[in-house]
Amino acid sequence: MTLLSAVGALTLGVGVAGPATSAPADPDTNPSVERKAAATTKAEQQRVRDYWTPERMKNAKPRDISGKGQPQKALKGKPQPQAGGQAVQVAPQPTLGKVFFTLGGQNYVCSGTATNSGNGDVVTTAGHCLNEGPGAYATNFAFVPAYDNNNRPYGTWVAKSLLTTTQWKNSGDFNYDVGFAVMAENSSGRSLTQVVGGRQIGFDMGYRLPFESFGYPAAAPYDGQRLWKCSGTSITDTRGGSMDHGLPCSMTGGSSGGGWFTNGVLNSVNSFKYGNDNTTMWGPYFGSVVRSVYTAAAAS
Repeated sequence: MTLLSAVGALTLGVGVAGPATSAPADPDTNPSVERKAAATTKAEQQRVRDYWTPERMKNAKPRDISGKGQPQKALKGKPQPQAGGQAVQVAPQPTLGKVFFTLGGQNYVCSGTATNSGNGDVVTTAGHCLNEGPGAYATNFAFVPAYDNNNRPYGTWVAKSLLTTTQWKNSGDFNYDVGFAVMAENSSGRSLTQVVGGRQIGFDMGYRLPFESFGYPAAAPYDGQRLWKCSGTSITDTRGGSMDHGLPCSMTGGSSGGGWFTNGVLNSVNSFKYGNDNTTMWGPYFGSVVRSVYTAAAAS
């Protein structure tokens, strides 16, 4: 089963999305958008907040999507960084945080970014952090902004809906390993980005860009308790034929879904590493398909 398609032509043009003001994308007519209701009532949202005790957060495992037929393993293994690829620890940031969720009865951890949108409630992460690809959607999905050694300065935010690309949900295609969670308002009725701020997201910005990638790596030698960053100029994929960006980076599992920023604009997420190369992180290209899913999430 081949999941990574041949590299496509570079997309021309640049787009940066701020708060959504256009008409929402219709998920019933847009074949790129898949969504699932999550915790839709206040009682269910409180149940999810209560579920994520410090002990459960500490014991949540990095999401590993090996063993499903893919020719690579996602963000797993001891890092062997190449020059310029060693992650550095950085101070927590309100717009960056940890993602917690349950799949198949197991609690997992990823990373995510509070993203500007019309509803003020969008978190950007990897598709495999909210859907098995293909398979079931996550439950108990929560986002903790500025997580730092179990400190939760902005509380625990709960998803009311989860969206990903059709290509990820139906085929586990890593070219489209992107997900968006729409978070419920907090107990004061405030949206996520009203409280922590949000990051701009951009589409069709091209390749070979300077990036900073962030995440909470939890697989050895990291412990998932602090925020880390990699920096460098992205490359294109000549190894597996994906349309993804590549970036030298030592981060491991748990950093999945952490945002990549070029000149301050969110333009990819940590997605996977090839099983025989722990030195390069790969992240999906944000083109028209990802834009469609973001637009639907931003208008939810």
